[in-house]
Amino acid sequence: MSTSPAPALPRGAHLVGSVNLPDADSVFRTVSEHLGGRLRRIPDGEVGERFYWIQFQTKRFDTMAGLSRIPVEPFYLRDVFDGRPFQLDPGVQADDLRFPDLGYAEAALDSYARFARLREAGAIAAGTRFQVSLPTPAAIAGAFVVPQDRAAFEPAYESALFAELDRIAAGIPHQDLAIQWDTAVEFALLEGRIEPWFDDVLSGVIERAVRQAAAVPDDVEVGYHLCYGDVEEQHFVQPTDAGHLAAVTAGVLAGAGRPIAWFHLPVPIERDDDDYFAPLKDIEIPESTELYLGLVHHEDGVEGAQRRARAASTAQPRFGVATECGFGRGPSERTVALLDLHAAVAEAW
Repeated sequence: MSTSPAPALPRGAHLVGSVNLPDADSVFRTVSEHLGGRLRRIPDGEVGERFYWIQFQTKRFDTMAGLSRIPVEPFYLRDVFDGRPFQLDPGVQADDLRFPDLGYAEAALDSYARFARLREAGAIAAGTRFQVSLPTPAAIAGAFVVPQDRAAFEPAYESALFAELDRIAAGIPHQDLAIQWDTAVEFALLEGRIEPWFDDVLSGVIERAVRQAAAVPDDVEVGYHLCYGDVEEQHFVQPTDAGHLAAVTAGVLAGAGRPIAWFHLPVPIERDDDDYFAPLKDIEIPESTELYLGLVHHEDGVEGAQRRARAASTAQPRFGVATECGFGRGPSERTVALLDLHAAVAEAW
C-alpha cells in the first residue's frame, strides 16, 4: 500500500461512454445535475442497441453478402459476444464487401439534436461538448472475425467506420463535438490473449491509433479510452502494472501530430500501490491533454478512490477521475450513486 502523502483532489471527471439510464435525454439531464462543472464532455450513455458495446455490429454483418458465420462456438469473449464468428465467403475479397449503415452516425446525430436542445434550455452547461465513442476497427476484427480473415477485414471495416465518422463530423458543429476511440481489444493483443494478425504488436497498435486520430478533423477534440475489458465487471486479464497503457499513451502522443484532448486509463480496485502507476512517470503529458484514471469503484467509495489517487500522484501530478470502464451494464440503481461518487472525489474544473 502506498505511503505517499495525500495529493490534492483530482480535477474533473470523465464518463467513458455507457450509462445505465433509459434514454439519451435522461443521461444528459441526470449527468448534468449530478456532475455539472466537473465534466467537459457528456456522452449519450450508449443507450438502445449499443447497450453491449460492439455486439450490435453482428446484426449488421448478418445482412451482408460475402460474409457468413462459421458453425463453431465463439472463439473470443464467448461469455459476452453471442453467435459464431464471421468469415469471408469463398472467392470473396474484403474489398468487395459492402457494409450497411453501421449505426454510429445515426445514433450520434439523433443524440446530438437532443443534447443541443437541452443545452439551449440550460439543462446542460454552456461550453460542454457532446462525446461520441467509437470502437477501433481492430476491436471488431478481433472479436467477430476468424483469425485468417482479420488482416483483410480490418481495413475494409475501417473505411466503413471512417465514413460514419465523416457523417458525424458533417452533421455536428465541430466546436460541440468530441470523439473518443475505445481501445480495448488492442490490450488483449498486447497481453497475448488474442493471436495478432500484424507484426510488432505495440507498433501496430500505435500506428492504428495515430491513424484514428488523423481521421478526426483538427478542430474536433479526440481522446482515447484505453481499456482492459469489462466482462461481468472484470478485466479479460488484470494488468500487472500500467506498462502497456503507458507505452500506448506515449506512442500516440509522439506520433499523432495533433493535440490529443484526453486519455482514460483503467485502475484495478486493488491497485493502490505506487508500483502500478510507476510506468506513467516517464510520460510527459502536455498541458493541453487531460489524463483520467479509473480510480472510482463503487465497492470502496471515496476512501478507496483517494487511496488510489495518492498512489497515482507519485507518477503524474495532475489527473481527473473516472470508473475503469462504462457503467451502462451495471444495476440501474447504482448509476446516480456512481455519478455522485465522481463528484465527491473530483474538484470542479
